[in-house]
Amino acid sequence: MWLTLPDAKAQEALSLEKAIAIALEKNYSIRIAEKRVAIAKNDNTLGNAGFLPSVTAITQKNFTSSHLRQDFFNALQAPLDRAGVNNNNSNSGVALAWTIFDGLGMFVSQDRLRQLEQAGRTNAKITIENTVAQVSSAYYEIIRQYQRVRALRNALDISKDRLELAKAYYEVGTGSKVDYINAQVDYNGDTAAYIAQEQVLRNSKIDLNALLSRNPSEDFTLPDTLMKRRAIAVEELRQSLLAQNPNLVLAAQQRRIAELDIKALSAQQYPQVDLLGGFNYNTTNNQAGFGVRSARNDVWSYGARVSVNLFDGFNQRRRIQNARINALISEDVEGDVRNQLMAAFDQTYLNYRNSLQLVALEEANFVLARQNVEIAFERYRVGNSSSYEFREVQRNTVAAETRLIEAEYNAKLAEIELLRLSSKLLEDLAIRQ
Repeated sequence: MWLTLPDAKAQEALSLEKAIAIALEKNYSIRIAEKRVAIAKNDNTLGNAGFLPSVTAITQKNFTSSHLRQDFFNALQAPLDRAGVNNNNSNSGVALAWTIFDGLGMFVSQDRLRQLEQAGRTNAKITIENTVAQVSSAYYEIIRQYQRVRALRNALDISKDRLELAKAYYEVGTGSKVDYINAQVDYNGDTAAYIAQEQVLRNSKIDLNALLSRNPSEDFTLPDTLMKRRAIAVEELRQSLLAQNPNLVLAAQQRRIAELDIKALSAQQYPQVDLLGGFNYNTTNNQAGFGVRSARNDVWSYGARVSVNLFDGFNQRRRIQNARINALISEDVEGDVRNQLMAAFDQTYLNYRNSLQLVALEEANFVLARQNVEIAFERYRVGNSSSYEFREVQRNTVAAETRLIEAEYNAKLAEIELLRLSSKLLEDLAIRQ
């Protein structure tokens, strides 16, 4: 069966699997995370790691226009006075620099870029799993609110029957006006509660649409009962958490990146060897003046350069010491993440077990409450019970159904969280599809 609002027209039938598929395609957080993965992938190249040479080409052309006046010591030589003297020269060339040894730093850089790409993918997985959990929770929140609407609708129907009965008794003189007014007041109160609950249901649909990155006012229908709970193998999920939880995986990746930072800084203590090469083409063209009137030079160059940092005020040593401390911090962070995840897992599993116990208890209690309200209404109808006694029975029935709805919802939330913590949420979705 599928739930709809009373005024619903033809609407989309939205299953949980379909909602998650829409979120995986359109949710902005997931799309942003995937684009960041693309950036990390683009950065993971041999050139960015320093394996490839750099080649620079340059060309330059200079023009000068001058007024030339020259007086000579030799009185027999006439002074030189020329305006509009135009000279030009050009310089073009290609330079190559290729680092062939840097203390193995380029290999460390390559490993670091690879780790950063993997960390980006892990971050994306965290975003995807969190979004799927949010969509699942929002989906079941709608079902929960609909069930509460249905419970209040049933209570309103009973209040309406009681109002009609109280009115009939009052009109024939067998009932008091006080009972009739009380029935009217209770009916109005139940109507107000029903209207308010319908608004809560609509708001929960807006929340799900926001997660799916679509029009907030778009309406849809859902199944009107919670889906069957899967069997929870707690130890299997616990081991999966330790092996696959992306937050823990990310902490381990960040620890490895911190260790690579130490190696990268240590590599800077070794000499760096570069191969150099180049070609330059120069031309000169002077219309007037001293020296060369016109010339052309073709120059090939090649060689090697060795550079080493002899002393920099102990800054290199300081940076290596800080990197080692940061690596120790990353180890502590990884241990802290593991402890927090295990604590969250145990607490969630305890909530799950307690919620299942409450579901069993409230199911039995709700059956009794429904029987009681039927008996109470019949007693009220024949005059063996007061309106106050009947109202209390009615309230107890609504409260029992509400507790059952909450217990089922809390059990479902705990199940979703257990699957998220153990990184089994997407796997569970694939199984159900």
